[in-house]
Amino acid sequence: MVNRKLAKVSSFRYTILAIIFVILAAGLVLLPKYVKHEGIDPAELLSKASSTERYISSDVLADKIINQDPSFILIDVRNEAEYEKYSLPNAINIPLKKLLDEDSIPYLNQSQYSVILYSNDNIYADQAWVICNRLNYKNLKVLKGGLNNWYNTIINPPSPTENMTNLDYELFNTRKAASMFFGVVYPEQIKADKPIVVKKAAPKKVITVEKKKKKPAEGGC
Repeated sequence: MVNRKLAKVSSFRYTILAIIFVILAAGLVLLPKYVKHEGIDPAELLSKASSTERYISSDVLADKIINQDPSFILIDVRNEAEYEKYSLPNAINIPLKKLLDEDSIPYLNQSQYSVILYSNDNIYADQAWVICNRLNYKNLKVLKGGLNNWYNTIINPPSPTENMTNLDYELFNTRKAASMFFGVVYPEQIKADKPIVVKKAAPKKVITVEKKKKKPAEGGC
């Protein structure tokens, strides 16, 4: 019963967020097009904005990081102070206010990697997703629930209860193993008196997008 209530509250929150998100997307559609980027078709942008397919779960992302999947780039869109305090492994800090800077474009406008945006929750990351889509950037994802959900699922997974199914127990064990990978120490590890080895994901080389050269103007004297 409690789980159903929580599910309803969560669903309501995401519905409200989706409405705000569509309004935000519509507002960006009305903005003038950039000189260097013609941008995505407005109808396509609104269609994408109303979909939840842009989200990637904490579990999927944790699996990618642990297995050193080289196919994605993590972009932290929070401010520098928050990024320095805590960030995900190999994440690149591009604060929302610097999203349109020339130096940010090679990391965001990717054809070879998936770009996963995240913030403390979905708000800033969703805004970054809309702006990047407005510029017709591809392969964009948003970490669902942001770092708040990451903490509540991967770093501090809820302890299993008697009511849980076998699948729930398996999920807990998977999340517990992931949390140990990211440095969480459990009492049983200390009692075992064994050295605790925390793996770290190897740094990835980011292949940047080459800047296109301007074509010389035709005609003239």
